[in-house]
Amino acid sequence: MPNRIVISEIGGPEALKYVGYTLPNRPKKDQVRIKHSSIGLNYIDTYHRSGLYPLPKDLPVCPGLEAAGEILEIGSNVDGFKVGDKVCYAGGPLGAYCEIRDFPALHLIKLPQSISDETASSMLLRGMTVEYLFERLYKIKKDEHILFHAAAGGLGLVASQWAKSVGCKMIGTVSSEEKARLAKDNGCEHIINYKKENVVERVKELTDGKGVSVVYDGVGKDTFELSLQSLGFRGMFVSFGQSSGMPPKVNLHKTFNPKSLYYTRPTLMHYTSTREELEASSKTLFNKITDGEVTENIFSKFKLKNASSAHSLLQSRQAMGSIILKP
Repeated sequence: MPNRIVISEIGGPEALKYVGYTLPNRPKKDQVRIKHSSIGLNYIDTYHRSGLYPLPKDLPVCPGLEAAGEILEIGSNVDGFKVGDKVCYAGGPLGAYCEIRDFPALHLIKLPQSISDETASSMLLRGMTVEYLFERLYKIKKDEHILFHAAAGGLGLVASQWAKSVGCKMIGTVSSEEKARLAKDNGCEHIINYKKENVVERVKELTDGKGVSVVYDGVGKDTFELSLQSLGFRGMFVSFGQSSGMPPKVNLHKTFNPKSLYYTRPTLMHYTSTREELEASSKTLFNKITDGEVTENIFSKFKLKNASSAHSLLQSRQAMGSIILKP
């Protein structure tokens, strides 16, 4: 009997339980059965566990949106995949925290031989997130200053490398000197330790008082005002997460009108909603990895049964890089 993690009730990391389960005799006609070899841990997983993002009403629910592994069986209507293929995914439906699962072939990506399972599970979701943030939502440019919060996290390190490959001068915020060195080593042009420096004043110094053209904010409540004040005229505020809590409610006119700012709250699923978008995004990422422009930064590995400890580490903000779960 395979094992998985389930959320039986909304709560903290202790709400994650390791249990056995059974699978149907065969996958549905449009699905494939995958044996996971590596599972990605992402901040959105903590939102599902805590109830910030609502779960289906019928608990328990297996969380997780990212994993890599090998196809064991294919449904009768599946084309383009075969038993033995190495594959990965980064998106719904929930259920990645398990040893074996059935997954829709429509959302599955074939993994190039040159890219390992651990690399895929540690950065597919983050890498495709950076792809749409930097290449499609707002096209970053050579010599342009941008601001990215949490530059030493798993996503921030991918962003640092991606920006460097473009020649973009990314300004990254961090909370320690150790994290500052890591972000710098990964290509972040300018580092601001928000524990010691005034973020807004430092951004203005680096941009000759103009502010940045775009801020990428995955932190939320704690950085909302800093992001607003760091933007230049007609700048774009990209709010793609809220690890510190939901941003405050604002008066739209008073908040965004003084500098004619743009505000967007995007999600990866809306930028990979078609098969064509999914394949194009993953191909761009895989090319970056193959060319050596983006590499994985795996901070820690946990056994799947210890997922609660992995969640605690992630939410402590002590992780410098990505965390993966091993079945």
